[in-house]
Amino acid sequence: MPLGFCAYVRLCLARAGNISLRWIYAWRICDHTRDLVDWNTFAQSVLLNADAELALRIFRHIGDVSMGLALESIVPIEEKTLLAAHVAMLLGRYDQAEQLFLKSSFPLEALAMRRDLLDWSRALALAEQLSPKEIPFISREYAQQLEFMGDYPNALTHYENGIIDNPDEETEQILDHNEICQSGLARMSIRTGDIRKGVRLARDLHGRVVKRDCAIILEQLKQYGEAADLYELGQFYDRAAAVCLKAKAWGKVSELLPKVRSPKIHAQYGKVMEAEKRYKEAAIAYRNARDYDNLVRILLDHLNMAEEAVKVVRESRSVEGAKLVAKFFSRLGDHASAIRFLVLSNCHQEAFQLAEATDRMIEYADSVESDGATQEQFANLAAYFSSVGDAHNAGRFYLRAGHYQAALEHLMSCGENHDSLLLAIDCVAAAGDNKLTAKFTQYLMGDVDDIPKDAKYLFRLYVALGMTKEAATTAIVIARQEQERGSYTVARNVLLAMYQELVAKQIKVPYDMQNSLMIIHSYLIVKSLLRRNESLRAARMLIRTSANISKFPAHVVPILTSTVVVCSKAGLKAAAHRAAIMLMHPEYRQKIDPKYKKKIEAFGFFNNMERIFRRIEDIEDPDETRSPCPYCLHPVVETELSCDNCKSTIPYCIVTGRHIVESDFALCSSCSFPGYYSELKKLLALNESCPMCSSSLKDTIPGDISTYLTNSKTNSEEMSLRS
Repeated sequence: MPLGFCAYVRLCLARAGNISLRWIYAWRICDHTRDLVDWNTFAQSVLLNADAELALRIFRHIGDVSMGLALESIVPIEEKTLLAAHVAMLLGRYDQAEQLFLKSSFPLEALAMRRDLLDWSRALALAEQLSPKEIPFISREYAQQLEFMGDYPNALTHYENGIIDNPDEETEQILDHNEICQSGLARMSIRTGDIRKGVRLARDLHGRVVKRDCAIILEQLKQYGEAADLYELGQFYDRAAAVCLKAKAWGKVSELLPKVRSPKIHAQYGKVMEAEKRYKEAAIAYRNARDYDNLVRILLDHLNMAEEAVKVVRESRSVEGAKLVAKFFSRLGDHASAIRFLVLSNCHQEAFQLAEATDRMIEYADSVESDGATQEQFANLAAYFSSVGDAHNAGRFYLRAGHYQAALEHLMSCGENHDSLLLAIDCVAAAGDNKLTAKFTQYLMGDVDDIPKDAKYLFRLYVALGMTKEAATTAIVIARQEQERGSYTVARNVLLAMYQELVAKQIKVPYDMQNSLMIIHSYLIVKSLLRRNESLRAARMLIRTSANISKFPAHVVPILTSTVVVCSKAGLKAAAHRAAIMLMHPEYRQKIDPKYKKKIEAFGFFNNMERIFRRIEDIEDPDETRSPCPYCLHPVVETELSCDNCKSTIPYCIVTGRHIVESDFALCSSCSFPGYYSELKKLLALNESCPMCSSSLKDTIPGDISTYLTNSKTNSEEMSLRS
């Protein structure tokens, strides 16, 4: 806008006699110019005219939030003097505002203004005149400002003036106020040279902060003794110990150390003790400081505690400590230990050279492997072992380096070495390569060298590859081979391991595997039953075993003989006779133990002596006890594992071989196989372990049979459908 136009407008405003008309013209001018300076000039002119409402409109229009909020609080004021005082304060005319406040009906507003302005000297003068009870609080705030500015003598005076003696009410506010003043008085006393008074005040006060603050000042003044005492009294033990170290008060440091947490303090004390040749104290301090390098050095060089130094290095993995231990063992000629600790200290080149010079490469390789080396280091080790003809270790480290084909070739060249075959299985599983899998499978089957390997390796391969169906089939084959050799416990354990593997992966267990496991286990629990004088139950298990005698080719005669003897003792004459008849076959008769031969022959010929004795068909064993089927509660013979009523396959008790019942049920906490709770508790009382997995039975508690039966039923039904 041209300057002439503005001058013309201002001239019009000056000539306008009505003040309201002036404000209208001013608003239009500012709205036209859109200049913030003009708006502020306009607002200040309005404020000087005590028109708070119009000023509020202006500040809201230009977006001045702070002035708007301030004016909102004074617009309702009707008293002109008080309103003028607030306006003067807003305009920064504080002396004028003070005079106006004092003339108004609210003179204390003048005091509040001076406090807000931090004008403490004027505030104190007004407080003496208007509100003496505020003097202590103003003195405290004034003292805090003076302390911050470094005017300690005057701060001391005002802290003293701020203390309220014998207050009318000891409110929390007054107590906090007095504590602040007394704390300040203690600090200022020390600052101004009255150390004794300051320390006494700090000791008497309950707070920890004042003790710390006074101790810091004393430490700056090099009054270490008093500083340490206050730090300790305030439970700042690390600071107290640090000050005592400065004061060379070793005895006091020793007292404080159990409460000190700072590793730096412990390390400093350790150096002091080492300088004074107090090596045990130095070692303790270094341990507390977690300064393992110096701790190992002290243990080796001064305390002759090599075993402890080795322990420290292994626990802390200290690189420098490992170097010291390696040098120590090198001096003793213990090269294997020296190599191990050189590897631990990342001195691989020195370790390799020492291992090669002393023919200790295996120890070096083991150390590198346990220390977690890089693939490049593993590859270098593999190349070295390959060059010296050590195929097993070459394959081992090619595997760790991720070179699976080279690893498998070296491991397969080791023949039937057990460890090599296990590593080869790991190699194939890690590689996930179908070609390598096929190659190794052919090797295990004997297609490569016409030497079939033990089936257990094929089983482990299938498990490692997650081929559970093939693993289950192989497990049954392995178990059958072990049975044929007479290794029934081994066979049972193979089946159990595979059973648990399938259950863990939520894969249904084949019926053949379950049945084989049940038959072998039934035979294995006979000895335990006889040992507890349970002849009838042992006889029932032997009858079950005899019915499957073809699965025990290595012990046909001993099993049938035991069946005759135990069934006869248990009163099961017909069962004893049937076993004796089987023993009369020519291929078995000559193998009968002479001790039992006459008795067995008597049972065996019983059927041919019809003229003297009644027919064998007329002899019957006592009826076997029945118990309810856990599925449908229909009575079922105890040792029968299928229910004629609901057609369910019933799980068996691992202690007695009987089918389980709802009223007396529990699971082994380790293998999760079922049993009678009462029978498992009997075994526990005799300090015997689980008959299936040999684990402790101490955690056995009654179980929920419904959940177990649901899972068992589902498994049986699915296996039936597959059949």
